[in-house]
Amino acid sequence: MLFKARSAAVYGIDAHIIDVEVDFSNIKLDQEQFHTVGLPDAAVRESRDRVRSAIKNSGFEIPPTRITINLAPADLKKEGSGFDLPIAIGILGAYGSLHIKDLSDYLLVGELGLDGSLRAVQGMLPIAVAARAKGIPNLIIPASNAREAAVVEGVNVYPVKSLLEVRELLNSAVMGGIKATPLKVETTDLLNEMQHFPFDFKDVRGQQVAKRALEVAAAGGHNILMIGPPGSGKTMLAKRLPSILAPLRFEEALETTKIHSVAGVLDSEQGLVAHRPFRSPHHTISDAGLIGGGMMPRPGEVSLAHNGLLFLDELPEFPRNVLEVLRQPLEDGHVTIARAAMSLSFPARFMLAAAMNPCPCGYFNDKSRECMCTPPMIQRYVSKVSGPLLDRIDIHIEVPAVQYKELRGSAAAEGSEHIRARVLAARERQHERFGAAAERTKGTAKAASRQIFSNSQMNTQQIRSYCELSSDAERLLERAMLQQGLSARAHDRILKVARTIADLGGERDIAVKHIAEAIQYRTLDRSYWA
Repeated sequence: MLFKARSAAVYGIDAHIIDVEVDFSNIKLDQEQFHTVGLPDAAVRESRDRVRSAIKNSGFEIPPTRITINLAPADLKKEGSGFDLPIAIGILGAYGSLHIKDLSDYLLVGELGLDGSLRAVQGMLPIAVAARAKGIPNLIIPASNAREAAVVEGVNVYPVKSLLEVRELLNSAVMGGIKATPLKVETTDLLNEMQHFPFDFKDVRGQQVAKRALEVAAAGGHNILMIGPPGSGKTMLAKRLPSILAPLRFEEALETTKIHSVAGVLDSEQGLVAHRPFRSPHHTISDAGLIGGGMMPRPGEVSLAHNGLLFLDELPEFPRNVLEVLRQPLEDGHVTIARAAMSLSFPARFMLAAAMNPCPCGYFNDKSRECMCTPPMIQRYVSKVSGPLLDRIDIHIEVPAVQYKELRGSAAAEGSEHIRARVLAARERQHERFGAAAERTKGTAKAASRQIFSNSQMNTQQIRSYCELSSDAERLLERAMLQQGLSARAHDRILKVARTIADLGGERDIAVKHIAEAIQYRTLDRSYWA
């Protein structure tokens, strides 16, 4: 007898619906034989032992026959343990242990324990999105994955804990409908809940210039590089940057959650990534760890930081080849990983914050201590960060050592709450601007381009539309371009930063003072990398 169930497989951050077909022969053998076809990997092939024990320990007997399991379409490679549940249900259905005969309205995913219990699997959010796209109304999954899938509207999510519970749920569908209530999650409450951060800018003494630069970076999503001696507060400032970032919008949260779900780093109790990610990899990371990779490509740190913050401390200590692979995602906002088996693209639209010392000993240009490095040593050290990579960083600031009077002063520093209020106001102006533009272009070819949420994501056409300059501001920018030898990319990034500075001030037009401040953030690299 042939019995069909439906499941799904994840490729990149998207899922494909997989038909699980189970057939058994009437020839009795000494023991049952499982044969799985359809390009299964080792985890799928090993499922026969888990499924056999789970069925027997749930109180069912499998007659000793030949069982053939086909995972269709057969030309897609299947990997992972999520096919355990549909295979087991298919076997029970083929042997007549299910009252229901048509499972086309149900999608089943889950790993089975030997006792018949269900364990969570990775990538459940993309699977729920794929089920909704294919018009499959019901999703039967492990309880540990339920909150993650329930954020997708339009599908009924039924959390289950064992194979017996799945059987009873499916049988009840024939006898008057499923009595269980599908799980519902209020995504608005998840995103609007009070956000708590362990670090606050009120702990940072002095460094007013650096705080201002970080505020501008947070308001527009701009990349920032901090250069200063050891102990000046670069890492301290970077750790407090998440406390002033704008909260995720639902579209951003959904895309970020898909990546974390596929990578297996999503908190099962959370269900949805409600805070902007903060990733801080060690400088011993490989290029594959940063960008992503593997035989079956998995997202790296730049994708896990999507819609959030990637902090690289001690930037020159990272291997040169690791830093150079950052160029393309910083420019394009996505990473394409090509392997023999497949080619996959992962989103990587993140804000980069980097910190470094000015020289190997760390005290070049420091007034309190003498630098022991020779000019060639300093040049070799800073040249580990290449010019093309530096050109993609919008803001370069110097973070000098804090003076004793500032360190011990009694004046209270401005907290993250006040800074964040200004950042949110600036982000709201950007949202209104880009939202109005999206409405005007609705239904046109421009509307097909990706939605943007901040000034740093503007393309060339949007820069021309929203960054018009007065004649005085035009002359100032032209003089800076000629004197400092800035590139065309630097020109665009100066305009984006100036637009953000104007938004922070609540001003509609970009003035000379906004351009001047934006240019100031591009001059530091001329003194160190000249």
